[in-house]
Amino acid sequence: MKVIDLNRKTILISRTDSIGDVILTLPICSWIKANFEDTKIIFLGKSYTVEVLQCFPFIDHIVELNEWEAFSMEKQATLLAERDVDVFIHVFPNKHLARLANKAKIPFRIGTSHRLYHLTTCNVRPNFTRKKSDKHEAQLNFSLLENAGVNQLPSIDEIKELMTEFKPKVSLNGFLKKCLERPQKKIILHTKSQGSAVEWPIENYIELAHRLVAKEYTVYFSGTEKEGKQFRSFLPDNDSIIDISGRSSLGEFITFISQCDALVACSTGPLHIAAVLGIKAIGLYTDLRPMHPGRWAPIGKNSIALTADTKKPPQLEDIHLIKVEDVLEQITRTN
Repeated sequence: MKVIDLNRKTILISRTDSIGDVILTLPICSWIKANFEDTKIIFLGKSYTVEVLQCFPFIDHIVELNEWEAFSMEKQATLLAERDVDVFIHVFPNKHLARLANKAKIPFRIGTSHRLYHLTTCNVRPNFTRKKSDKHEAQLNFSLLENAGVNQLPSIDEIKELMTEFKPKVSLNGFLKKCLERPQKKIILHTKSQGSAVEWPIENYIELAHRLVAKEYTVYFSGTEKEGKQFRSFLPDNDSIIDISGRSSLGEFITFISQCDALVACSTGPLHIAAVLGIKAIGLYTDLRPMHPGRWAPIGKNSIALTADTKKPPQLEDIHLIKVEDVLEQITRTN
């Protein structure tokens, strides 16, 4: 096996998909920094994940894929070569980026052997599969570091410790500050997922909100402006139920989450943000693979994954069967 010494190397980590996926990739950044001297970590991601990446101190530089997409392959290869990258890690396989790293003559190009195009573009190809694995996504990412000394995948508890330095970086706007000026416990209900996960019915969130208000919680409904348009008409007229959708940047929303007590969502980015910030993060899941919590549960010191546990072969729609009472119990339970 080809051994890669990461000491004094510039390492580019490529994860160009969504917020939750990016958060679950952060532990390999802190692991590299903890185990090798004088490393520089560059993270290649989509522009909308930048404010997430800025919360993590083990990333030295962020490259926004969106800024490169207007350029030709030749220009992109030149830009990449100018970074003096020693190791390019394809955490999220991407055919174009695999060709790009190869064209830029990056010395070590790491990508799973389970992508045909990696045979001609990557010279380090760990043999592992995500789809059929029982391991968590955050653990599976470490399989890509096999040649750098990872002999055994870290436990979930070890991964939690690798994520503790994630901290908000942005101040709140006036509207969000005002929203937090309430004495009650504060909980966010994030009802939508931008299509990344099957969703719990909005009627359940509304019932949950009513029951939380009865227990003296302030409930915030969050989402993008587009998502807010989908659920605002369902929200009850209650001073303790507040719509914050479309009222913040991602960085502001991260700070807002950090100042609340809990968040409930399906398998989506804000759930993973809440988990890594250490507040109570309650995720609603189906047991159907590969969307099940074994692969995608939030990782944090106060994170919980709930499923319907139907005792039958799992179906995508099983998430609809999760009871409001069970979610409420997890919210109000003291550790």
